[in-house]
Amino acid sequence: MPDTAHERATEFPTDPTTDRRFGVFSVLVLIAGVIAAALVSWWLPLEPSADLIGIGLLLVLAFLVVEQVSVNIDVRGGVSWTISFTEIPLAIGLFVAPFQVVLAAHLIAGVGTLLARRVQDRVLYNTGAEILEITTAFTVFTVVGDLLRGAGPEWLAALTGAVSAPISSTLLALVAVHILGRRMRVAAATKLVSRTLVLGLVNASVGVVGYEVATNAHDGWLLVAAMLVGVWALYFAYAGLLREQRDLEALSEVSLIVARSGRRAAARPALGQDTAAAVRSDDWLGVAHRIKDQLGAARVVLRLRFDPQSPMHTVVAGDALPDDMVDLEATGSRSDGLLRLPGSHVRHFRRPDALPEIRESLVRRGAQEALVVPLRSASHLLGVVEAHDKLSRWRGFGQADLRMIGTTASHLATALDNRRLLATLRHDAYHDPLTGLHNRPGFRQVASELLGSSPDSVMLRVDLEVQPAISDALGYAWSDRITIAAGRRLRDVLGPDVPLARLEGGAFAALLVDADFDLAREVAEKLLASLAAPYPVDRLTVEAGVVVGFSSSTMSEGVLFTDAAGVPREGGGSVPDVDELLKRADVALRAARSSGEKYKAYVPSMGQMFLRRFQLVTQFRQALESDQVSVHYQPKVALPSRAVLGVEALVRWVHPEFGRLDPDEFVPAVEAAGLVDALTDFVLDKALVKIRAWLDRGLRIGVAVNLSVRSLANQDFPDQVAAALERHGVPPELLTLELTESGVMADPARALPVLRGLHTLGVVLAVDDFGTGYSSLAYLRQLPVDEVKIDKSFVFGMGSDLGDLAVVRSIVELGHSLGLVVVAEGVEEDAARDQLAAMGCDVAQGYLISRPLSEERLEAWLQARTTKVRGLRDETVLTLLS
Repeated sequence: MPDTAHERATEFPTDPTTDRRFGVFSVLVLIAGVIAAALVSWWLPLEPSADLIGIGLLLVLAFLVVEQVSVNIDVRGGVSWTISFTEIPLAIGLFVAPFQVVLAAHLIAGVGTLLARRVQDRVLYNTGAEILEITTAFTVFTVVGDLLRGAGPEWLAALTGAVSAPISSTLLALVAVHILGRRMRVAAATKLVSRTLVLGLVNASVGVVGYEVATNAHDGWLLVAAMLVGVWALYFAYAGLLREQRDLEALSEVSLIVARSGRRAAARPALGQDTAAAVRSDDWLGVAHRIKDQLGAARVVLRLRFDPQSPMHTVVAGDALPDDMVDLEATGSRSDGLLRLPGSHVRHFRRPDALPEIRESLVRRGAQEALVVPLRSASHLLGVVEAHDKLSRWRGFGQADLRMIGTTASHLATALDNRRLLATLRHDAYHDPLTGLHNRPGFRQVASELLGSSPDSVMLRVDLEVQPAISDALGYAWSDRITIAAGRRLRDVLGPDVPLARLEGGAFAALLVDADFDLAREVAEKLLASLAAPYPVDRLTVEAGVVVGFSSSTMSEGVLFTDAAGVPREGGGSVPDVDELLKRADVALRAARSSGEKYKAYVPSMGQMFLRRFQLVTQFRQALESDQVSVHYQPKVALPSRAVLGVEALVRWVHPEFGRLDPDEFVPAVEAAGLVDALTDFVLDKALVKIRAWLDRGLRIGVAVNLSVRSLANQDFPDQVAAALERHGVPPELLTLELTESGVMADPARALPVLRGLHTLGVVLAVDDFGTGYSSLAYLRQLPVDEVKIDKSFVFGMGSDLGDLAVVRSIVELGHSLGLVVVAEGVEEDAARDQLAAMGCDVAQGYLISRPLSEERLEAWLQARTTKVRGLRDETVLTLLS
């Protein structure tokens, strides 16, 4: 007979309205049962007999026995039915006892079992349902018996009455499902009723056959006993299979709950937060309730550690746990015996036979027995699962329960370990491994969320500049230590709640929420003061430069924004995103560095400059192809003979929109965009074409071309130059390649092999802007160069600054001592030329001789200011007229 039970309504939290509806429905069912019992008692009055007490006791015992061997069947609607052999004693009771005795025996056994199991939330409903079952059975039994009297077997009435009882309770249970608001399809309800009918018919048939055999056959009770043993054996086999099926379903459901929770956590990674904060407690509460239901336990406790540094997170399903047992670590109970079990297998403890330490732990939990299994990964305790007090068996937890909780714990341990691994991967994906701060993707996500909720924010960009010489001297490990220390100082100044990221190298970014430029300037000054303080490195102290740029999210400008790929997009005046704010702050930082300031705020004009630079870079290749870019030449003459030795090739760009552009504006942008190779090839090709044309006219005039850092890092560059010289038929000594000292020192290990390869070709190598580098004397002897060019800043100051005069004189003497040709740039006055000639300087270049000239003007200049000495072609010389 299905004993309808509102078991799974407590598995997951239900709303109070549903509970109230079910409570009212339970009262109505009980009232209906009492009224029905009263009517049947009036219809079938009790006839007292001396045998009724004994019969009643036997029926109570029989009902108690079948209650203890029941099977629970879960229905997805949220309700479970308990199916047992109740129909067997009921069918016998229809034969041997009046209605009142059978009803009393059934209520004593059924309600007593519920109370013994401490299932109090469904006593009223089950009491009413059991009364209606007995009244239905006796009503059908009496009516069918009257109809069959003299026309059919008596046992058919008892069989029909016993089968009607489970049918009535099942129909009542379907009404309860509807009252609870659970969804149950018609097909599922029909299937449940049919199964109940089959089981009821089998059980009722066993009862009727047993009674008939025992009363009508000689020693029939032996046959009945054998039949009951066989049915019970079949029942236990069926119950075992059903238990295994339900265990598999429970494991599957637990796995699905944990997987859904993990997917939700992965969809919204809690960057910068404790991992436990991302865990949905109701998911784990659902897991605990599912385990509780499957074990039939009074309470299940999950103690889970989601992070090695975080405390255990406790989830309780079922009976409330004493307050001092919920957070054992906070209450100083970390030495609790059930939390210090070794290994990862299931332990079963009963209070009477447990060790004192374990007994104390059970007493503190208010539990008589417990199943405990630690959750472990390879090296960490992930948590503990506890199940307290078996409700559905008088013998307590059995082997099936141990297997079930052990397997479930293994699944949970694997799921928790996977979650920890995913959390680690998410953390590594969004954090910088060196400083532990956010990286660019992590910062973008956190900052985007804050900008969405608080658009009045300021983006800070901080650059920590450590001299390359310090990194070379101390090594990159020490540079990393300085970067780590800088990150800590930034965090100390900004506080723990400000999003902070290391973008790359010594570049950091932070977002100040609900801030304006005044607050940003105040914070910038604090950051500068903190970061500029010396960094102790062993016994040394290292200083680093700091530059700060910042931009406001509330500043609108009528310019084109760019997307992540750098392509302009419409959107002037809208709230910028994180990448836009970072870009603006970076523009402000570059502006501060260019102007020599420590910090600078972004203004729209900087955006116009950035857009102009962007346009120059994107239009540069087209400019090369459309002859917007040209090469001008500035002559160089020998001192004191004034013979024209060569020219320096200088690039010029006449932009159709911006007009004539200064090389200092577009060349750095072209270099930063990686297009300098195209520029170098263009100028080199123009220079070689010019040299070849002069050679064809009998003139030996060399051309100097400036090299970039990128060319010095290209190991194939000497081969490219050799191929160009051969293609144009130009002697290598007529080509001069000028390089800056800082360009060589950017990466000496890669630059020196390139320079040696060029020197082997016979190309003239010159060091441009000599005297401004930080290691001129130390590296000059190592460079395979032929010329040094005195920086024009020293030449300009010779006439008024004795220091500059001394520097120029020293460079001339140093160059000559090393066998180098010395060239002076920036010669604009006769006095300077004469001074240089007196010092022994070899070559002069500057506005006194000529400004940079286009090809046409250079030819005119050569014709107007030179004379040609007749002779052999290889002896032709150009001499500058006074």
